[in-house]
Amino acid sequence: MPPKVKFQREEIVGAAAAIVREQGYDALTAREVAAKLGVSTRPIFTYFDTMEQLRAEVCSYAKRRYLEYIERGLTAPIPNLGVGQQYIRFAREEPELFRLLFLTKPDNASDGATEALGLSQELVRDSVMRIYNMDADTADHYFRDLWLLAFSFAALIVTDDCPYSDDEISSILTEVSLSLCKAFKEVPGLTTGDFDRDAVFTELVKK
Repeated sequence: MPPKVKFQREEIVGAAAAIVREQGYDALTAREVAAKLGVSTRPIFTYFDTMEQLRAEVCSYAKRRYLEYIERGLTAPIPNLGVGQQYIRFAREEPELFRLLFLTKPDNASDGATEALGLSQELVRDSVMRIYNMDADTADHYFRDLWLLAFSFAALIVTDDCPYSDDEISSILTEVSLSLCKAFKEVPGLTTGDFDRDAVFTELVKK
């Protein structure tokens, strides 16, 4: 009779995720996972045929963890703002998981930063339309631009190169949010690029 496996699949995935959190995705090997669990590599390959399968599970774990943050953001009074804040918070609290999902994109990952933007747009579109009195296309453009700014802050945080506090980041997001809202409402054709750019800027700088 073969020896009883001491660890369950979820425990192995948890150990692998802990290694990524502590050392980064490149450190994820069978030897490291075994050392984390205090066993040989045999239990790992009882549940996973290859390390690629385990790495795929870690990517799925990271995505589930990320979605927990996004779901919290959606409960905020202004959901699109809440999502942006939680995206940045995820980067601050789970930097290696953020790096894995949005800055690394391993070969076995089916999504990345661009797909995260699309998912977030779908989740907040109705609330943006309602709160800011926008049509769907304008709401998507508005959120896209804010999300790109949030991504920039998150990338700075993860690479340990962000000079801004949370309060400063919140202030900048508010400034850009207000500017975008005003621009999309006062410049017809802005979302489609069908406007006289020179004329708009010329009139603007006069003020």
